[in-house]
Amino acid sequence: MARPGVDQVTGGVMPAAFFGHGSPMNALEHNRYTEAWRAFGENVVTPRAILVVSAHWYINASAVTAMARPRTIHDFYGFPDELFAVSYPAPGDPALAQQVTELAHPLWVGLDHDSWGIDHGTWSVLVHAFPDAQVPVVQLAINAAKPLAYHFELGARLAPLREDGVLVVASGNVVHNLGLMDPRRPDSGTDWAQRFDEAARATMTTSPGRIVEAARHDDFGLAVPTPDHFIPLLYLAGLADAAGAGAEVLVDGYAYGSLSMTSYTLGFGPAFDDHETRGAPPLPDMSPDSTNL
Repeated sequence: MARPGVDQVTGGVMPAAFFGHGSPMNALEHNRYTEAWRAFGENVVTPRAILVVSAHWYINASAVTAMARPRTIHDFYGFPDELFAVSYPAPGDPALAQQVTELAHPLWVGLDHDSWGIDHGTWSVLVHAFPDAQVPVVQLAINAAKPLAYHFELGARLAPLREDGVLVVASGNVVHNLGLMDPRRPDSGTDWAQRFDEAARATMTTSPGRIVEAARHDDFGLAVPTPDHFIPLLYLAGLADAAGAGAEVLVDGYAYGSLSMTSYTLGFGPAFDDHETRGAPPLPDMSPDSTNL
């Protein structure tokens, strides 16, 4: 499955994998999280392509973008005009999309040639990690009709991509409850958010193969009122389990009481030292249910 030239791109080193939160405002901000993502991009082995599992392509099917020139999607509303001007013109990689469908077999993943593109869950992270938009980007949809175990299994099936020079990025949140956001707590988490985030961290760093069991945690209902932002973590867990390794925490923290900003890496190295950087970006003047975070 490997392509000619992969060794020249990766230097023979397997690319890392990454999990973090793609919030629209972070595309414009410079804070402790975006600085960590920037440091990751500057220090990670340059991949030949990037496969992203974004919480914001959440549909009732399994699909992967297969167009040569994916469009930048502004899949939100209620945010500043500057965000709608953001463009991330990375090329696509139809051959990688085909490779994803083959690795997923017998799980079925369809090829999307024209309906999606690069959504804000992807570009709000990549504008910091890979600002030149030169590395090809492919997105994998989250199949909302499938159970958590399906996504963990699919993540594990994609493990050979890392051997072929592909960086796998999962964009979501361990804790993501928009209905309970509190603007008075821009850089702190509620007790229940911290409990769940810390339990997930213990699993991801020591036994990622057990991450599906997080659904039985007492705080799961509050931390994960809808599964779309949590499911990307399962893909990183599947990759880590396939590699026989725990994930590493790149940067952590909370925003507005009910969001965890913890980012994980696999095969990257020591956690980023972010003591001098700033906290979460300010919320736009809106209610939590009037936008798409």
